[in-house]
Amino acid sequence: MPAYKIPVSVLVVIHTRALDVLLIERADRPGFWQSVTGSRDEGEALADTALREVAEETGIDARAYPLADWHIENRFEILPSARRRYAPGVVFNTEHVFGLLLPQRLPVTLAPEEHREFLWLPWADAAAKTPSWSNAAAIRMLPHRLAGAAS
Repeated sequence: MPAYKIPVSVLVVIHTRALDVLLIERADRPGFWQSVTGSRDEGEALADTALREVAEETGIDARAYPLADWHIENRFEILPSARRRYAPGVVFNTEHVFGLLLPQRLPVTLAPEEHREFLWLPWADAAAKTPSWSNAAAIRMLPHRLAGAAS
């Protein structure tokens, strides 16, 4: 029996207090910039998925920094070209949004089979650069979220 992907994923917006946001460009879709994303493994807590994906995709040890579950869920249709990786009949994925606050821009080590390049951008530029509606919406929340955390 093939191991299918679980239709539950995380989106991790990696940012600094100065509102710089890390975006990574997908290797399989040049020009597609996004935050860290990834599917949950069987039995894995969502926070553990976020920590694992950050380490795999950026080389950053997220355990050393504040990881916040934003308690936001986005449900979206899985692209038809990607559905073969899921059990038959699975059409939708539920994405859980997290934020990772870093003290400053950190060096990034990409997994070349997954990503080609990385950029640190001011939050508004990062929101404009990602074609993902859920990613852009999460990035646009950053100024308000950080202002609320500081008060």
